[in-house]
Amino acid sequence: MSADFHLGARPLSIADVVKAAHTPLRVVLSPQIRARMQASRAVVDDHLVRDIPVYGLNTGLGGNVGHRIAQDEIPAFQEQMVRGRIAGVGDPLPIETCRAALFCRIATLALSGAGISPHAHDLMIAMLERDVVPVIPSRGSLGTGDLVIMMSVAAVLIGRGRAYFRGRILSGTDALKAAGLASVKLGAKDGLAVGNASSVTCAMAALSLEAVRALLSVHVATAAFACEGYAANALIFDPRLVAARPANGQEQAAKLFRRAMQGSSQTQAAASRQIQDAISFRTLPQVTGTVVAAFAAARDAVAIELNSAADNPLVLAETGEIHSSANFQTPSIALAFDTLAIALVHLATASAQRSIKLMTGRLSGLPNYLSPVGGASAGFVPMQKSIAALHAEIRLKAHPASLDAIVISDTVEDLAPQTALTIRKLDEQIELVRWLISIEALLSAQACDLRVASEPERKLGDAGRLLHRMVRVVAEELVEDHETGPDAAAVHDMLWNGDTIKAIDALFSGTPSVISV
Repeated sequence: MSADFHLGARPLSIADVVKAAHTPLRVVLSPQIRARMQASRAVVDDHLVRDIPVYGLNTGLGGNVGHRIAQDEIPAFQEQMVRGRIAGVGDPLPIETCRAALFCRIATLALSGAGISPHAHDLMIAMLERDVVPVIPSRGSLGTGDLVIMMSVAAVLIGRGRAYFRGRILSGTDALKAAGLASVKLGAKDGLAVGNASSVTCAMAALSLEAVRALLSVHVATAAFACEGYAANALIFDPRLVAARPANGQEQAAKLFRRAMQGSSQTQAAASRQIQDAISFRTLPQVTGTVVAAFAAARDAVAIELNSAADNPLVLAETGEIHSSANFQTPSIALAFDTLAIALVHLATASAQRSIKLMTGRLSGLPNYLSPVGGASAGFVPMQKSIAALHAEIRLKAHPASLDAIVISDTVEDLAPQTALTIRKLDEQIELVRWLISIEALLSAQACDLRVASEPERKLGDAGRLLHRMVRVVAEELVEDHETGPDAAAVHDMLWNGDTIKAIDALFSGTPSVISV
């Protein structure tokens, strides 16, 4: 049974979108929202009757904006508009992203900027409740709205396109029928109302930000674990030091690290091997704080979009007007995600360097390559090649996508921020960074085993104990040369499992921070 979601009770959050991606919801509209939507629709109908030129209502789209649609052609034009603009390509987006996109469009249509017919909006709500999820292609959005891929949502409303339903992909008509629903006739402007939105972008962005949130949580725990294995100077997390330069995110990051290392012998000044460690250890609050700040900026940009009427044209129900608008353009999100990708390179570089330092005996004070065998033993050193390969690809994914656009649509559309691409490449980058963090966790477990063997009085902090226990369930301590790649894969699968992430999140649950959606 679908859970109720009362739209308009509070601003829509990224967490709401993440929940909607995974759980069919029954969206409930308040009487006030319904009244506003009906008033907005009345403005559309009034302009139609008075034959006032309105983009997409009685004119063509894009380069055809100068073409007027005759009154008797408008009903057929709606279906033509939808059919003719289902132009997205590529593999279908995951069902979770498609479900979230449907939810986002239902929510933003309720802001009354589109003037959609109530019956079309009600069908979208029913589809979400009964889990009829339009199949949306992955490519075709430029960041100037998601028109050609969002038309796959409009297609299902009129019984075309395809939809996920109960584990299968069916035709739009069959999916609706199987759910006890029926297609509708779109009213004037309805096709554009459904399709001319950034709802797919918002869905992708929300799910990506949840992945970054989890990444940051696991990164903090793992980097703290590495500090214990390296016997790094933990005074770098001293609140007095980080407060001396309160850069965005830095103090929050240091607070999380202090929580992660709570109970550790390494937090005692005498436990440090040297006054200053390598920068990859020493700047953990600064580097992590930069990612936290970039994450917060991206989160805020997406939150604005989720609660905005980005329709073109935009209905102003209070004054009975409809005007062309450029609110569909999403450069703030694109720039935020490009920035976040660049920030993650700094985090990844530091992780790679910490892993290499752990393997370097003259720096770590541990057996070379973290091998207790010595001599010709390779230990973990071959893993450095995988680290370097991952790092190179992570850097490649940080190339800004928001700078790339070509002129299209008879030169009318001559600027685009490529927002969906900035999100998609960030998602690919996140998975690569996960691998680096997984390797760091594997090496940290080995380093801690070797260090505790020679210093049995040492105690790990809360994060170190948790991760050490989890790593050792899936990967044994290295006592002789063996296949370390499969060990890294086992740690990766364990570390990014939902249960592990929940356990690490629970560690930080009492620590206020900006790492939340």
